Amino acid sequence: MNTTEARAAAERAARTSYGRLVVILAAPTGDLMLAEDALSDAFERALRTWPEHGVPANPDGWLLAVARNRQRDVWKSAAHRTRAPLPADPGDTAPLTSPLDALDPDAIGERRLELLFVCAHPAIDAAARTPLMLQVVLGLDAARIARAYGVGAAAMAKRLVRAKRRIADTRIPFAVPGRGDLAQRLPGVLEAVYGGYAVTLTGGPEEAPLRSPDSLAGEAHYLAVTLATLLPDEPEVLGLAALISLSLARSPTRRADFVPLAEQDPAAWDTDLIADGEAYLRRASATDRLGRFQLEAAVQAVHCDRRRTAVMDWQALRTLYSALVLVAPTLGAQVALAATVGRLDGPEAGLAALPDGADLFQPAWATRAHLLAAAGRGEEAAVAFDRAAVLAVDPGTRRHLNDRAAEFRDPR
Repeated sequence: MNTTEARAAAERAARTSYGRLVVILAAPTGDLMLAEDALSDAFERALRTWPEHGVPANPDGWLLAVARNRQRDVWKSAAHRTRAPLPADPGDTAPLTSPLDALDPDAIGERRLELLFVCAHPAIDAAARTPLMLQVVLGLDAARIARAYGVGAAAMAKRLVRAKRRIADTRIPFAVPGRGDLAQRLPGVLEAVYGGYAVTLTGGPEEAPLRSPDSLAGEAHYLAVTLATLLPDEPEVLGLAALISLSLARSPTRRADFVPLAEQDPAAWDTDLIADGEAYLRRASATDRLGRFQLEAAVQAVHCDRRRTAVMDWQALRTLYSALVLVAPTLGAQVALAATVGRLDGPEAGLAALPDGADLFQPAWATRAHLLAAAGRGEEAAVAFDRAAVLAVDPGTRRHLNDRAAEFRDPR
């Protein structure tokens, strides 16, 4: 086997197994940082040995065994013993002789959900809970999470380190909370699952929003649907399943060359996912509680309805985005409302509606650029398109924005 094949196998294992391997490794002590370091060492060793000896029959089991051995080395080291009390045998809770016991396929979904609920513990700083879940469970690095939140990478990295130390210091148990605590933690879990999907909308080719189960978007969709199965009476859980299903339905039209939503061919959208999303949304709407994810799912339903009507209902979008900003005034919701206002009331009104404090938020710059262009302010539009392109992760999106900037720098 060559190095390229071995690297591809390791990357597949990282995409599909990172979160559940971390929770297995961290469960005995609650030390997420050690679990991640041990797993990182295991992946490095895989890249050294798999090209020569071949990919093992069960890559996850191999990685788990190597990472556990690394943990044992650290637990037995003098530096670790002087820093924290050493359990009688940390490995006793997870015997090395049967690493595959912890990889029961029937338990995969629940193990990932367990870690999500651990990271949503109220003892962890609220500002760090969702980023922590995105990193530990879905495997995003601090820089990618920072871009999604519109903050600096260094600040996000420090936030994540503090959160992991908090889990270890307070010995937060790795278990799904009881019904009494579930409601308190559920919003953070839903936010993280959606966050994992949302980054695929602005990420590079390796994060493209594909339905494939080994993609990041597929993982988020799986977790959302699993939560909807486990909690069928929670309207926001149903709303999240609807939101991701309806958005993912348009993934066939997302390709290397960026195509704006208004120019996508609705005939190429996935009708099965649209039907699934609409069914989840109807179930959520039957309750007397309205929340963020139901509103966002309704927005996606309006977009998907263009497949039936061939027109966009901008007034419905304004109503939904206005309600969303009241319920959950995120940067994304405020920017989307500004874009809709610009479409209905004119570009200057849209520019006035853009939120402050979004200097590192790529969609805000892209929206500003389009509104400036519509307002006839070409030079300013070129600058905004340039800035949006710099902040874009996806090469196709970046090319599109650079081309738009060039149009206004050289209007001929």
